Amino acid sequence: MNRYFYIDTAGRQKGVFTPEELRHENVKRETLVWTQEMPQWARAEEVDELKYLFTGAPPPQATVVQEEELPPPPMPKTWLTESILATVLPFFCCWSIFSLLGIVGITYATQVETLYRRGEYEAAQAASRNAGRWAKVALWIVFGWIILIAVTVVTIVVFFSSLLVNAQDWIFTMV
Repeated sequence: MNRYFYIDTAGRQKGVFTPEELRHENVKRETLVWTQEMPQWARAEEVDELKYLFTGAPPPQATVVQEEELPPPPMPKTWLTESILATVLPFFCCWSIFSLLGIVGITYATQVETLYRRGEYEAAQAASRNAGRWAKVALWIVFGWIILIAVTVVTIVVFFSSLLVNAQDWIFTMV
């Protein structure tokens, strides 16, 4: 059974109503009505499902069509493990306070399963995307810190080794 919108005498759109509810709304023959199956608004008397409103006949018996239960979409990735690792490990390895941005990823990751279980599949998908985004941000910060530390260590090693070489040359020239 379709659900209809109609335009009242003041020109305001009202809805949604079943055909039986439209009877109580005092819909007239010339009232414009619309439902999703219709390409455009039409007069109520032109819609087959609503003709009974103006003839006094009983409403047509709606055939009950059993909607096929579609299985829910697969649960999106939660990114919880990645978010936790991207938050905790770099904090202990690099002492980077910026790795705590992974907490935002953890927050979104914990929402994914809850939203999915409630049947809010689009919201669960969005939470999964956000969790993945923040986990990746935290991981890129980790990689940046590791590269920075490696460059610093290499620079220090090269500097002190060149000092040692220069010191050895100085010592040998003195002897």
